[in-house]
Amino acid sequence: MSPVNDLGQPVGYPVEWVPAQPPPRTPIEGRFCRVEALDPARHAADLHAANLLDESGGMWTYMPYGPFESGEAYETWCREMAASDDPLIYAIVDRGSNRAVGVATYLRIEPTMGVIEVGHIAYSPLLQRTAAATETMYLLMRRAFDELGYRRYEWKCDALNEPSRRAADRLGFTFEGVFRQALVYKGRNRDTAWYSVVDSEWPTLRARFEAWLAPSNMDEEGVQRLSLGEVMAS
Repeated sequence: MSPVNDLGQPVGYPVEWVPAQPPPRTPIEGRFCRVEALDPARHAADLHAANLLDESGGMWTYMPYGPFESGEAYETWCREMAASDDPLIYAIVDRGSNRAVGVATYLRIEPTMGVIEVGHIAYSPLLQRTAAATETMYLLMRRAFDELGYRRYEWKCDALNEPSRRAADRLGFTFEGVFRQALVYKGRNRDTAWYSVVDSEWPTLRARFEAWLAPSNMDEEGVQRLSLGEVMAS
């Protein structure tokens, strides 16, 4: 039963809460990738070239921007994003090629409440369906919970974006519902699907990510023996 106040009204359960820390721009090293603050001078050309491999432009369907007509246009966008602290954008660098192959951000960063969101996830075809793609999400989640002390980690996407919704499920997020008519972008309505992981769930989830990423489950090329879904269900 929920606690009640002196008037008998239900109130939230008490917590001993220390505000979280704002996320830094320092890199996060993984086995398959490195997540580092976006530097347009170093990353924009590689990212644009990798994004052009998506010939259909499908990776931009549910983004409020893109596809970009030129490398210059994309670099301008990168410079605007890199100047921001919220969203705070990171490049995802493949350790094998040492080239940037995708981006992701922290956004809606609320240290006082301990809430942070991951978003603006743009994986080029060079990153899609690789071990590094999943490792990136693990590294960002680990920093938020273990290093910075957040208590809630959010994922939001267009409710029509089935690949994003499947990814949230596969990564262990809990579906919380749909906010109807939440946004308008590219002249279209967006109903937004909300997902989250909270700090009490993180230790179990972290252990499953680490089991999936372990050398015993993954060869040097990132080929898995057990799928992440199989490990998450164990």
